[in-house]
This record gives sequence, C-alpha cells and structure tokens, in this order.
Amino acid sequence: MQNGAVERSERMTENEKVSAASYIHRKNVKEPAGFCEVGSLFCLYRPVCRRFQHPICFLSEAGNRLACGMPMADPFSSGCRCRDRIPVPGIHKGTNLVLSTLHAKSEIPFKTAPLIFITTILTHLFGGSAGREGAALQLGGSIGQQLGRFFRFDEKDQRIVVMCGMSAAFSAIFGTPVAAAIFSLEVGSIGIMYYAALVPCVFSALVASKFAVHMGIGPDVFHLTEIPSFQLFPSIKIIGLALCCAALSALFCISLHSLGDVYRKHLKNPYIRILLSSAVILLLTAVLQTDDYMGAGVPVIERAIDGSVSPPAFILKIIFTALTLEAGFKGGEIVPSFFVGATFGCLFGQICGISPSLCAAVGMMSIFCGVTNCPITSLLISFELFGYEAVPYFLLGISISYLMSGYYGLYHDQTIVYSKYKTEFINRRTRE
Repeated sequence: MQNGAVERSERMTENEKVSAASYIHRKNVKEPAGFCEVGSLFCLYRPVCRRFQHPICFLSEAGNRLACGMPMADPFSSGCRCRDRIPVPGIHKGTNLVLSTLHAKSEIPFKTAPLIFITTILTHLFGGSAGREGAALQLGGSIGQQLGRFFRFDEKDQRIVVMCGMSAAFSAIFGTPVAAAIFSLEVGSIGIMYYAALVPCVFSALVASKFAVHMGIGPDVFHLTEIPSFQLFPSIKIIGLALCCAALSALFCISLHSLGDVYRKHLKNPYIRILLSSAVILLLTAVLQTDDYMGAGVPVIERAIDGSVSPPAFILKIIFTALTLEAGFKGGEIVPSFFVGATFGCLFGQICGISPSLCAAVGMMSIFCGVTNCPITSLLISFELFGYEAVPYFLLGISISYLMSGYYGLYHDQTIVYSKYKTEFINRRTRE
C-alpha cells in the first residue's frame, strides 16, 4: 500500500510537469490572450488540488504530521482575512456570495480570489473533506466581476461576465464544458434561465476546457458496467433509488446547515469551532483507520462506480464534510455530494440486485440534482461523464430526485422562481 501511495505521488508530479511544459509552450507560440488567460488560472488550480487528493496517510509519519496540522490551517486563513480587512460575512458566504451577485444584492471583493485559492489549498493539504469547485466558482465570479468593472460594463453586463467566469471555472475543474455552460445560467434562479448569457458562457466554457486539455488535464470519464436494457423492473428499482437520493440530498443540506447553526449559536469563537471540528475529524479518522473520507474522495467514487463500497461510507462522508465546511474550512460541496451519491447508489445496487456501477452513477447525478436544484446541468454532466448508453435511467433518476427533494438546497441565496409542482410563480429561497 505504501508503494501505491508513492506511485500516485510520482504520477501526480509528472502530470504537473506536463501541465507546466504545455503552459510554457502556449506562451512561446503567443496564442491570443483573454479567456485563455482566465482559463489558465483554473487549470493551474486543478493540478494543485489533485496533488492533495490523498493529504493524509496513516502509513507514514509525514502524513500524520500533515493531519495534525489541520487545526492550524483555517486559523491561518482567518488571520489573513482579518489582516487584509476582508468582510468576514462575504468570505464565509462562499458560493452564496456569487449567487447573491447574480441577483445584484452584493459584490465580490477582489481579494476574495487569492484568499479563497489559498484557503482551499490549505483545506485540501491538511485533509479537509471538501471539493475544489467552490473555490473555482468564487474565483471565476470574482475575476469576472473585476473584468466587468475594468471594461466599465453596466450592472446587467457585469452579471453576464460573472456567469462567464463561473462557467469557465466549472468547465476547467470538471472537464464538462457543455454542463458548465448551462450551470451558471440555471443555478441562480430555479425555474428560469438567463439566455442572454448563453453565448458568452458557451465560449467561456469551451475555451477553459480546451485550455485545460492542452495543459495535460483531461476530463474525468467513467466507464459503466452491466447496464441492463431499459425494462420495467430495472426502471422501478431506479425510481426507488431516485426517491432515496431525494431524501438523502435533503439530509445532506440539513446536516450542513444545522451544524453551522449550532456552531454559530453555541461556539461563537471561530477558532474554537475550528479546533473542535479538527479534533473530531482526526479522532474519527484514527478510529476508522482510513483516509477515504478526507479530501475530495475521488478514488472512493471510482471504486464505487467499479462496484466496491463500504456500507457506511455515504453517512460518514456527510459527517466529515459538515464538520469541515461548517467549522470554517474552505472548499466546495459538489464533489462530496458526488461521493455520497456514488457510495449510496453502489450500496443500493448491491442490495436490490441491479448493477452497482449503474446505480452509483445514477446516485451521483441524483444527489447532485437534489442539492443544487439543477436538473438540466445534472443530465448534461451525466452525458459527459458516463456516455449515452444509460440515458433513460439518468432521466428517471434526475427528474424524480429534482421533484421529490423539495425546496432544500446547498445555497441559501439560490431563488426558486417557479414551483416544482405547479405552473406557479413562488419566488422563494431554498430551505436550509
């Protein structure tokens, strides 16, 4: 196992060399600036986060030392925020701040970009259970808004540029340009889409994706096995899976927001919250004797799609993610939601006698849809990550999860414009 960890480290280092060499080559041939330069930031960010996919390993003393430094990671970033006088409410709102900008309720401070980059790297380095897409969306939104100001765009055009930044970030991080182009149009206000931003977001997503590929960072594509033909009984099982995923997505959102409320009510000192959460995470990791629930958890997702899973994995990931993000560490919630969906789906498939690989993929997309309320984006991601062979099952899982997950969501600044159940204008925020 130790040799495997060393091989992974060497492989990641080699990828970083390829990325750097490709970047230098593109500079030497003097390709056009603009969106490519913005995309390069996200492409450089992605291999750094990948370098820390396995930040803690109980097989080595170095891994233990890194893990034990976890309580110091977020106090350091908190000190940076205070010293630079960044408003704490803004930086803590995370992706919510970007959505609030789309609704013209707030602005993204320029210093958010470097600080969120640094603090997310620290979270991954010291083993925090979080994704990297939250930082990327904030980076994209912050850079987009600054470009809008620089070119003196009016308020409406600035929102479009912010959405372009979000699409570029999402595309570079996940390698899914089609879904990325739609995500920023869909996520802000559920029930309507900002079609005025469609063409700019398409260009942003495609350029960022191409830039990532030329830097040696290809998309994550998964191969599904044992996909049953579209018949009645497999469809009934997938409907059951989707209903369970809808409930689980609500549980995921409630867990994160409820723990945050408890922390803010009973532990007003952010440093105490960080120390307490770090101690609990380290204790749980020591008891479980695995680092599967630290970091983004992409290797566990891959194993789940291959049909292998630990039964309590999805519950443990929810606990680790809530402890990490609600304590104040920075990162995203989307990749953890993928983890929860993949592990639960694989377990469901094993219990119900249907392809665990298919159920892991449908579970991933159903949970993502349930927590983000973005069914079109979820469907497009499923096409780009898993291909088109299982399309009917993805359609069933995503649509039912969207319908039955209610009005819960990860982002409290997300607006539900039209009801999920009737052709009715409701204009309400998601539940926390």
